[in-house]
Amino acid sequence: MQQYGKYFLYLSGLAVVALLAGVMLHEPMLYKPAVLIAAISLAVGLGSIPALKGYQYTAWIISAVVAGMLFPQAFTSWGSVNLRDKTLILVIIQLVMFGMGTHMSLKDFNGIASTGKGVLVGLFCHFSIMPLMGLLLTKIFHFEPEIAAGIILIGSCSSGLASNVMVYLAKANLVLSVIVTAMATLVAPLLTPLLMKTLAGTLIEIKFVDMMMEIIKIVLVPIGAALLHDYLKRTAETQRRRVSILVAFSVAWLFIVVFYLLRNINQPEWRQSITLSAFFAGAVIAGWLYHQLYNRFPKLDKIMPLISMFGIIYFTTVTTAAGRENLMKVGVLLFIASVIHNAAGYFFGYWLSRLFGMDKNASRTIAFEVGLQNGGMASGIAGSMGKLGTVGLPAAVFSPWMNISGSLLANYWRKRPVESQKNEQ
Repeated sequence: MQQYGKYFLYLSGLAVVALLAGVMLHEPMLYKPAVLIAAISLAVGLGSIPALKGYQYTAWIISAVVAGMLFPQAFTSWGSVNLRDKTLILVIIQLVMFGMGTHMSLKDFNGIASTGKGVLVGLFCHFSIMPLMGLLLTKIFHFEPEIAAGIILIGSCSSGLASNVMVYLAKANLVLSVIVTAMATLVAPLLTPLLMKTLAGTLIEIKFVDMMMEIIKIVLVPIGAALLHDYLKRTAETQRRRVSILVAFSVAWLFIVVFYLLRNINQPEWRQSITLSAFFAGAVIAGWLYHQLYNRFPKLDKIMPLISMFGIIYFTTVTTAAGRENLMKVGVLLFIASVIHNAAGYFFGYWLSRLFGMDKNASRTIAFEVGLQNGGMASGIAGSMGKLGTVGLPAAVFSPWMNISGSLLANYWRKRPVESQKNEQ
């Protein structure tokens, strides 16, 4: 595989030559495809270089941005399919979250008692520093209201699983990282709409309950399905039979909701609650069905992160295409804002943790948990609002930089372990 990767690196080099020729000849038909081929070939080829393999995902995100910028019309619709359709976006973001959830476990919550202080510090820092820093940046750079709201949105989202990877690479406190990520994900349906209503309510219309329901669908429903799969992997046969009964009940309830209740109940509040119950019933069914597939194909869990990666690349491409005109106007400022926002998360996350009495390893962990946001969640929320090209635009810009900076910081700290680790080695 590494040998094939080198061929893609050679192809990337040839594409760069074609790019330069196209620029010199002022020929868009030559340099536009050359840029995209160079980006994609580089993304594939990085897998053949062990020292740079960790940046392969970031390279794919950059390729998605390039594709959306250069060929926006190709990523607005395919035939009669609107690529920004709310239902399509919801399904894809649920697949992304489910894929992330397959790498979570019910055991992740076992360490809450022993890491309680760290979890509280992490949650406090995450849901205070990042949304407030986002608000400050909107005041400094004077972005348009919907783009400004998007910056506050990504600051108000939970941390993503990328933080766990960076903490692992940095040899910091992985147990604390996993628990903080899990808890931040669980409280996001309440805190994210609350922060958006408080900080961005004057920029765009924020319907608190509607946003909370959407986040539950986007985050808790697919992760709940993944955790059910994890439960079925570890539980006894008696418990599995009970889950099968729950699945049968969920199928019956879903049938009643779709073919009777939603057709006969018109009150918005009741319809919203009934619809949400149907999503949870669907989560039970999906978790059980996935577990049956897993029993036949045990390597399925290893494939799911690739599906998650594809989903995020999809969001990045479609968001960039939808917001191309806005990105042409404020792209540089958005990038500068992303660097400042991200750096503030690392800096204040680390030093506030130290101020609260956390040790260096735990403080490094909190720095990653605060500085790295769940861009997929932000894109999903923006898509559900029908504002992917504006509110969702900061997520498309912030996400690549977060992956680059996180990798750089993780490798820096990995080479500089704290004294206690040095003594143990």
